[in-house]
Amino acid sequence: MSAIALQLKQEETAEHLPTEQHLREAQRMEAIGRLVGGVAHDFNNLLTGIVLCSELILTGLDKDSRLRHFAEEIRTAGEHGVGLIQQLMAVARQRPVESRLLCLNEVISEVRNLLTRLIAENVELVSQLADDLGFVRMDPAQVQQIILNLVLNARDAMPDGGRIVLTTRNWDGIESSCDQLHPDSTSWIEFTVSDTGCGMDAETRSRLFEPFFTTKKPGQGTGLGLATVHHIVTHEGGNIAVQSEPGKGTLVVVHLPQAGSPLKPAARSNSASKGSPSLRQSADSKMQNLRKR
Repeated sequence: MSAIALQLKQEETAEHLPTEQHLREAQRMEAIGRLVGGVAHDFNNLLTGIVLCSELILTGLDKDSRLRHFAEEIRTAGEHGVGLIQQLMAVARQRPVESRLLCLNEVISEVRNLLTRLIAENVELVSQLADDLGFVRMDPAQVQQIILNLVLNARDAMPDGGRIVLTTRNWDGIESSCDQLHPDSTSWIEFTVSDTGCGMDAETRSRLFEPFFTTKKPGQGTGLGLATVHHIVTHEGGNIAVQSEPGKGTLVVVHLPQAGSPLKPAARSNSASKGSPSLRQSADSKMQNLRKR
């Protein structure tokens, strides 16, 4: 083989190597997602049984029984566990997109407990949420993905600790927290995540949303988190932009089309209390089976 042919062969191999690595990484992440979804589903069933059994115990105890407090603690712990497992299931499992009207504030509140467990103790998590925030039409699981990915990226930028601030507000398109973002609309919901971390230079910012691009060490990042966020936001007709400088932290601004005005508190609480039909049916059937014993 001539020197020229050998050189061409080496260049061809070098070109295909990153693609093959990315494919293997994507396949690995898909397998992990399926595993997490399956295990989370089994744990959800176990915890649901614990919660229902504690409910039955409480119905058989007098109000002044000394055992009532322990039964209530079991129920509360079980309910918290169910909430965490359902969040994992929503993020990990592959399922059709189910868009509906929702408020970002409520989704942030739902995942806050999970976020506080994922960030370090030396990282402060602050929420500044608008009381009159409008609605967006999105899949709740995809909104959770956006929040989780952005917060975890902010956490990773602060290995020595710092502060993460989440904000929401209605945005009329006149001015923005990020100069490079100017959507052609007059009705938007703005969601921002800022941190006091190490920041990044212009070259890194320009590649942030490329699939498999990561600044982390091998084995510590997939490079898919921000690419996923960008895909979800743009697919929903929104925009995402980043402001950052080395040593000055990072600000990520997400704009999503507003799909409705805020509901009155009573109406919002009523709609939120309905829950998932499949979960209600599962709980009802389990309760009936337990009562037959």
